[in-house]
Amino acid sequence: MRDLINLQDYPLDQPGSTGWLALLEDCKSKLAEDGLFNLAGFINADALTKAVAELKPVLADGSFTHARKHNIYFKKEIGDLPADHPALTEFETSNRTICADQMGETAVIRLYEWAPFAQFLAAVMGKPKLFTMQDPLARVNVMGYHEGQALNWHFDRSEFTTTLLLQAPEVGGDFEYDQDLRSDDDPNYDGVADLLEGRRTPTRIVLEPGTLNIFKGKNTAHRVTPVQGDQDRIIAVFSYYERPGVQFSEQERIGFYGRAA
Repeated sequence: MRDLINLQDYPLDQPGSTGWLALLEDCKSKLAEDGLFNLAGFINADALTKAVAELKPVLADGSFTHARKHNIYFKKEIGDLPADHPALTEFETSNRTICADQMGETAVIRLYEWAPFAQFLAAVMGKPKLFTMQDPLARVNVMGYHEGQALNWHFDRSEFTTTLLLQAPEVGGDFEYDQDLRSDDDPNYDGVADLLEGRRTPTRIVLEPGTLNIFKGKNTAHRVTPVQGDQDRIIAVFSYYERPGVQFSEQERIGFYGRAA
């Protein structure tokens, strides 16, 4: 994997080594404090160029445009709230998605299936083990955002999200988040309304291509701002679970990808 990953700075191939343990503790500390951490330059520059070149034709010719209007909860209603509550404000989300079964043996698939990668992620997240997803479509997705497209305000269903930015747009496509806006015990609907109506200022980060990002998004509201310009934002999303054999339902696949198989 040395051709793909910057193993000099990020020695994921040496579990238990001094460098691996130091990286682990740094990532755990940042995750606890900030709710995320970034490994800039995780992918080597030449490998990054190749990875984008592998995926662009598939995004252009074989992607599914996923566009929908939704609120921050991705639910039509919340039992505690009236339908006109500002926390239920709806936004537009749109991107183009390709699935793992369209990627062959590309760099992102190689990384996803490399066992030391999942081993390190599990250690950072404090999990005994993480397993690759069995679903042939959902295990790895690559999303492309062209001008005007965005991923709007939402909370994640999963505890952690693992992404790799492959290409940044000329303008826009920034990641914004409001850390721990809610908790498992307190939905903080008023705080959500304040964010959506501009009375709270989210944290904004601009990632460089080749950056690996681990993010705790279950209770942290977040979005990607609209892309501007001719260059797309391209990002890979890796799905791991604490149990083996996880698959989406046929209905979920159709909803996310426009097809069941």
